[in-house]
Amino acid sequence: MTFDLIIRNAALPDGRTGLDIGVRGGRIAAVERAIAAEAGRVVDAAGHLVSPPFVDVHFHMDATLSLGLPRLNQSGTLLEGIALWGELKPLLTHEAVVERALRYCDLAVSQGLLAIRSHVDVCDDRLLAVDALLEVKRKVAPYLDLQLVAFPQDGYYRSPGAVDNLKRALDKGVEVVGGIPHFERTMADGAASVRALCEIAAERGLRVDMHCDETDDPLSRHVETLAYETQRLGLEGRVAGSHLTSMHSMDNYYVSKLLPLMAEAGVAAIANPLINIVIQGRHDTYPKRRGMTRIPEMRQYGILCAFGHDCVMDPWYSLGQADMLEVAAMAIHVGHMTSREAMRFAFDAVTVNPARIMGLEGYGLEVGCKADLVLLQAKDPIEAIRLKATRLAVVRGGRIIAETPARLSRLSLEGRPETVDPASYAPLG
Repeated sequence: MTFDLIIRNAALPDGRTGLDIGVRGGRIAAVERAIAAEAGRVVDAAGHLVSPPFVDVHFHMDATLSLGLPRLNQSGTLLEGIALWGELKPLLTHEAVVERALRYCDLAVSQGLLAIRSHVDVCDDRLLAVDALLEVKRKVAPYLDLQLVAFPQDGYYRSPGAVDNLKRALDKGVEVVGGIPHFERTMADGAASVRALCEIAAERGLRVDMHCDETDDPLSRHVETLAYETQRLGLEGRVAGSHLTSMHSMDNYYVSKLLPLMAEAGVAAIANPLINIVIQGRHDTYPKRRGMTRIPEMRQYGILCAFGHDCVMDPWYSLGQADMLEVAAMAIHVGHMTSREAMRFAFDAVTVNPARIMGLEGYGLEVGCKADLVLLQAKDPIEAIRLKATRLAVVRGGRIIAETPARLSRLSLEGRPETVDPASYAPLG
C-alpha cells in the first residue's frame, strides 16, 4: 500500500502524539502509529502539531486591503467606517476588488487559513462587489473555500434598493443571508428586517449570518428576535449572530433570559475580538468597556461559539495579517479565558467550531476527511496560540501548497546554545 503523502510523528489537537497521517486521493486514509508504507512525499512533523486548517467565519473581503482609500478613519468608530466605505463604494472597480481579494487569499493560505465566510455589500445597485467576489470564489476554489453572505451594509430597509439587491445577489449564487438590524432607522424596522431576512433564508433553504447588535447600546436586542425567528421558521443549526457586542452592556437579569433562548434555538455566536476591542467603547471615558460579547457565559449554555477576523487593513481596522491565532490570542485576553480548558477552546473557535457554522464538508482529522492540514511549529494548541506558531506546511487536498522555514533565533552568547527555538519550551500540560 502506498500513499501520496505521509506526515510522520505528529501531535494532534486532541492530545494524541506520535501519530502518522497517511493521505491518498486527496483524503486522509490513515491516522495511526508508524505507518509501514511508502509515499510520494514524507514530512517529518518532529512531534509538532498537525491541525485541520484555520477557518475565518466572519470577514469582509470586498473592503480588505483598501486602507487609506479614499481617506483614513480618524475617529476609529464603526459609524465613521461605514461612512468611509460609503465614500469608497462609488470609486470601486471590479478589477481592483478582485486583485485585493486575491492578494488577501494568498496571505490567508500562507497562514493556513483555507476557509473564509465573507460578507459582501449589496447596497450598490451595480452589485459590483458581488460579481467580483463570485469571480474570486471561482478562482480560489482549488485552494480555499470562500462562502459569501449577502450583506445590506446600509440597512435592508434603510438603503433604497437593498431589498431587491439582496435577492439579486442570492440569485447570482451568494449562499448566505445577512443583515444589520441595529443600523435600521428604528428598533421596529430592525426587528422587521430580521423577520424578513430569515423568511428569505427559509424559503431558499439557506443559512443566516446576521450582524446583530454591534453597538454599545444595551437596549439593542435584535438577537432575541433572531432566536425567535430561527425557531418559528425551523432554521435551527443554520443561523449565526455576529458581534453581539451590546451584550457586554446588558444587565445580567436580561442576559439570564436571553442566553437560554439562543441555546434553545441553536443560534451560534461569532465574536470578532480584534475589531470588537478596537471599535467598541469609543464613547466611554472610564471605565472603558472591553467590547467583546459574553463568550464564557454562552459556552456555559452550550451555545456554539466561534471567532472571526472581520477586517484587515480597511475602513474599520488598519491592522491584521490573516492570522487566526492572533484572533484567538486577543479573545483569550479580552475574555479572561486563561484556564487551560478555555485556551484550548479558543483554538477550537478558529478551527472546528467555525467549520461547523459554515457547514464545511469533510473537515477534520479523521480517516475519510479531506486532506486539508496545517503543520505548526508548536507542540499543542495552547502553545500554538502563545507563539502565533509558524505554519511549517499547509496542505490542501493532500498537496503541500505553502511552506515556511521554522523560526529559530541565532545567539552569540558565551556558554549558551547557538539557537533558540520558541517551540522548545515544555507546556504545563
